[in-house]
Amino acid sequence: MVWIFPVYWMVNTAFKSRPEVMTPTPHFAPAHPTLNNFVNAVTQEQFLTNLRNSVIVVAATVVASIVLGIFAAAALSRFRFPGRRTIMVVILAVQMLPGTALLIPMFVMFNSLNLLGTYLALVLAYVATVLPFSIWVMRGFFLAIPVEIEEAAQIDGASTWRVLVSVLFPLVAPGVISTSIFAFIAAWNDYLFAYTFMQDESRYTLPVWLASFTNPVTGTDFGGQMAASVLFSVPVVVFFLIVQRNLVAGMSAGAVKG
Repeated sequence: MVWIFPVYWMVNTAFKSRPEVMTPTPHFAPAHPTLNNFVNAVTQEQFLTNLRNSVIVVAATVVASIVLGIFAAAALSRFRFPGRRTIMVVILAVQMLPGTALLIPMFVMFNSLNLLGTYLALVLAYVATVLPFSIWVMRGFFLAIPVEIEEAAQIDGASTWRVLVSVLFPLVAPGVISTSIFAFIAAWNDYLFAYTFMQDESRYTLPVWLASFTNPVTGTDFGGQMAASVLFSVPVVVFFLIVQRNLVAGMSAGAVKG
């Protein structure tokens, strides 16, 4: 249960006043709980704007990574064509690269295409980092599906497209949900790409907004920052709770013979 302590301390600090936060003696529960930190966080001028930016970018990233990943995984697992193994090696190699290694090349490319400061630049950056993982994971789910299922559908007259949409895609739903969780968290939590590519406060996302609680003159507003962190964490928890039931149901489907 060691991992839960930082989460507890974040929530604990969020309900403390500034004098209580700055006391040299740590208190494991707020003596006088207050909601002022949350009020101050959500009433900041840029909060709603940055929240909107995060929602737009994250939604586009999740959809793009799932759509591209599922079709690429289906092609790499079900079709034989020249260069297939090379593509898999490249995907694995790209997955091993840290995101910071892609920062400067992406910046130069987006600058030459006049995409800096646009949602498209940020979505493309996130998809580029998430897509290799999505393809690799969903390819494993496709490979686990017996070929006989496809052959039975084809015998019944289903076309290749119908087999993909009606037979294979529902069976790889757990893989889709797993990759959507990964894509959501990766895009939602990123600070570096958002701060580098957007270059305008009106286009920043919530991770950059969290950094605004640190001021070189007044220092860090720890209570406000922890309250903002709690609010920042809520969408991730909610998203996981929504998809968790479908993930477990999909993974257990077919485990018991009817």
